[in-house]
Amino acid sequence: MIYGERVRLRAVEREDLPHFVRWLNDPEVQRGLTLYRPLSLAEEEQWFENLAQQPRDERPLAIEIREGEEWRLVGNSSLMHIDWRNRSAEVGLFIGEKRYWDRGYGSEVLRLWLRYAFETLNLNRVYLHVHANNRRAVHVYEKVGFVLEGRLRQAVYQDGEYHDVLVMSVLRSEWKSEGG
Repeated sequence: MIYGERVRLRAVEREDLPHFVRWLNDPEVQRGLTLYRPLSLAEEEQWFENLAQQPRDERPLAIEIREGEEWRLVGNSSLMHIDWRNRSAEVGLFIGEKRYWDRGYGSEVLRLWLRYAFETLNLNRVYLHVHANNRRAVHVYEKVGFVLEGRLRQAVYQDGEYHDVLVMSVLRSEWKSEGG
């Protein structure tokens, strides 16, 4: 497990799947993701079965937060598309339990991933894609040190409109200068 002050990242378990399906079928949660159709438990179970085929370092991890002595599942996150030659990876996350939005948990998860990517995996660059109209997410990414690299114009169609997608990243040298 990867521990932070208030969160931990752990392996996804089968019993997490009903939570993921509920969250991923919530229109507010879907808004910031690439999902646009209802997701069934059977599809999520198939996704879970296929996890073992993914490289170990790219498997998603469950996000849990500490509540007293208990840990509560609130979402998941992963490093994806790890490019070992160029030392880069994409990060993604979602907090599905909406009552925990805007409490700094996403920021803490991202800081954990950056520390893991730079100190454990020896990567040089961590990047992400975010819908430009997802202001809350963009704010979180900027807060932890991601900078805008570029804009994919009208790359996403959602709610009858096209939206830009931002490409943001953090370089190891920038992260180190921020104190890691």
